[in-house]
Amino acid sequence: MYYEPVVHKAAKHKQWDGVLVDATPGEAPVHLPGLIAFECVARHLNFGRAATELGVTPTAISKTVKQLEAQVGVRLFNRTTRSVALSEPGAQLLSTLGPALEQIRNSVRSVSGSFERPYGILRINTSFVAYASLIEAHLPAFLARHPQIDVEVSLDNTLADIVGAGFDAGIRLGHALHRDMVSVPLGPLQRRLVLGSPRYLAKNSPPQKPEDLLKHECIRQRLSGRARYFEWVFHVKKQEVSIDVGGRLVFDEMRSVLSAVRRGCGLAYVFEQFAAADIAAGELVPVLEQFSPESEAFHVYYPARTLMPGKLRAFLEFMRAANWKAPA
Repeated sequence: MYYEPVVHKAAKHKQWDGVLVDATPGEAPVHLPGLIAFECVARHLNFGRAATELGVTPTAISKTVKQLEAQVGVRLFNRTTRSVALSEPGAQLLSTLGPALEQIRNSVRSVSGSFERPYGILRINTSFVAYASLIEAHLPAFLARHPQIDVEVSLDNTLADIVGAGFDAGIRLGHALHRDMVSVPLGPLQRRLVLGSPRYLAKNSPPQKPEDLLKHECIRQRLSGRARYFEWVFHVKKQEVSIDVGGRLVFDEMRSVLSAVRRGCGLAYVFEQFAAADIAAGELVPVLEQFSPESEAFHVYYPARTLMPGKLRAFLEFMRAANWKAPA
């Protein structure tokens, strides 16, 4: 329970239990284990019961209290072989120390087990495509089920440092994640489709095979913060084929690509789920569907597998259930 101080000659402070405390002449150093032992004995007025509560021997707790008394320079207990009572300085110390330690205990209780209880502010960093495809429609039901969780969503197309930026988790495509992150798929594999507006396809012959795209105006997307473009990849005779399309419009965000293809600016290569409403409304028409591959899933990623906060666990379980058509 008690740790002998290590005195460094070149420093004007002492060290107890790995914590440096000011050793200015005339000031008593703070010895937290001793204060805890004192408060426990003061509550029980019995060294044996205090030792049992703290999991140490009566001899050890008696020594700790004596060391504390030596440090503060006063007797804290009046004790005989038959009884233990607080001295006047001891009672004065307990009157302020007791509430302070109880506040510390309450603070510890308030966070202990928080990995089980779904509450607090949940901060999520995600691309807009992932948010619109997998999160947006399900947020009202999630908030209704978990009234003690507040959600902050940051839309960002770069791969953010979620730890440094203070986020609980991020959502990105699986290939983009850092290796030191824990990740789980949030939904099924995303399928990419080539889409065109009815107006564009009425003026331009729809492509029948992937190579025909070289004859079309294609709206390309550049990877955020990088020089290269998203590849237009297709499955042809059980092989993966990449077409180096051309076009005069380039965006670094898929919603801008989708907006441009609606206006008849060319053909686009986007996630089917992201464009589902436009396809269902007939505003966009898929082409080359038989060659369109399923690529990869969006993943939720976070820094640690153990002691996951309850708010993040609730979000993960709810959103996976909402997005998976089959058990994960």
